[in-house]
Amino acid sequence: MAYEGLSESYSALMDAAKEAMSRAYVPYSNFRVGAALLDDAGHIHLGCNIENAAYSPTNCAERTALFSAIAGGKRPGQFKAIAVIGDTEGPIAPCGVCRQVLVELCAPDMPVIMGNLSGLWTISTVSGILPGAFTPASLENRER
Repeated sequence: MAYEGLSESYSALMDAAKEAMSRAYVPYSNFRVGAALLDDAGHIHLGCNIENAAYSPTNCAERTALFSAIAGGKRPGQFKAIAVIGDTEGPIAPCGVCRQVLVELCAPDMPVIMGNLSGLWTISTVSGILPGAFTPASLENRER
């Protein structure tokens, strides 16, 4: 798909997110989301949302991609960008839990590319989508 004005590499990342979206397991909501995480070696880790009848064990696409990358041997901070896509009116954005996980595992200035199936997109950064985040450094500043 063409994402007008989006760089070729980020457009390819969005296409990978769309592929991941097709793998979603969503028997309850039928709301598919895909994510593609680019690491520092140029490898793309895919993620899709995976639902569960009990709902709370459900996992979002962004976290699936991040957790898969970590399980595959990547370390926090070794990521270059993440793209997320959904069948929404405007570009889809990560949920609050995913934003918190992004803050923990990614650089504050890492690009977050958000898009939809119509080709609309926007780019922010990890710190841009969760300003004032609670970080591991927040724990170091607490009174003992």
